[in-house]
Amino acid sequence: MKKNLSIIIVVIILLCIAIFLVLKSGSGTYGSGMQDFAVSDTTNITKIFFSDKKNRNITLTRVNEGIWRLNEKYMARKEGVDIMLKTLLNISVKAPVPKTARNNVIRRLAAKSVKVEIYQRVYRIDLFGRVQLFPHEKLTKTYYVGDVAQDNIGTFMIIEGSEEPFITYLPGFRGFVSSRYSTLEEDWREHIIFHHRLPDIANVKIAFGDNPEWSFSLDNIDNRGFKLISEVSSQPVADFDTAKVIEFLGSFANIRFEAFLNDVDKAKRDSITSSRLFYQISLTDRTGKTFIVTTFKKQAPAGQMDNQGKPLAYDHERMFALVNDNKDLVFVQFFVLDHILKPLPYFLKNVNSKQ
Repeated sequence: MKKNLSIIIVVIILLCIAIFLVLKSGSGTYGSGMQDFAVSDTTNITKIFFSDKKNRNITLTRVNEGIWRLNEKYMARKEGVDIMLKTLLNISVKAPVPKTARNNVIRRLAAKSVKVEIYQRVYRIDLFGRVQLFPHEKLTKTYYVGDVAQDNIGTFMIIEGSEEPFITYLPGFRGFVSSRYSTLEEDWREHIIFHHRLPDIANVKIAFGDNPEWSFSLDNIDNRGFKLISEVSSQPVADFDTAKVIEFLGSFANIRFEAFLNDVDKAKRDSITSSRLFYQISLTDRTGKTFIVTTFKKQAPAGQMDNQGKPLAYDHERMFALVNDNKDLVFVQFFVLDHILKPLPYFLKNVNSKQ
């Protein structure tokens, strides 16, 4: 009984100390809650929500460590999420908005800002981080991100429920952070075309629009045995280099496009996608799902020359492509696709072929 009483007394003392420290940290001209934009521990963030005045919404949901979903439809771009988490961790207050500008800034925040909601995994019982019971998701922070301060370094922000806006910044970063709180889906979507390891691949087909005789189909039978078929003759190729096949299939692990082009007008999109096929790459995985990228030539920018100094008709750096079941028009770099754009002769033994 005495032992239990001693434990209760110790817990009460510790709680009193904790309350005192919290009250002390909240003292001053502005309470800490009014300028508490940063998240001290981003590892327990479960969801991030952005919403702007045009009713555009972004929801980033943590699926697993390093894996996030976007609006329950797409995989979120890892690099973008990582930058966002670092921003949430390190965002700091530079200064309160001067009183002379306060009302104007508040009006601007009301008219044009991004609402930010942070959800975290918390515990209904949490004794100093040592005893944590009954975890659940909770909205822990809500604030609004406005436009850029006059020095182009700070960003106006205000905590929900507060009447005091602040100028925020990232220590060590010269610039503003408002652009990081984007409400555009394409800013957060993953740029993956193919993300497959060799054991996951069942078949690959490549069609060459300018050289149909190079087109082929490749079956991965058991990760050691392969079947290579000419698409023109529909006949299997008897003698091919297995090492080249394995290297080729291993190149599908991380193939990405450069940028979305979904904002082009319909007439231009139709003109691009109705032009002559350049390349088409089709990959079917072990589950039977097929991923296809179809590419089209892009007119060369002014000043792009060939090795003889003659103007090029078509861009040798980028091409147009349809991905994601033809839903998205994108830019793809030759530098990236060249890893998997191998013609049929490339796989033949003792043949010098274009690679």
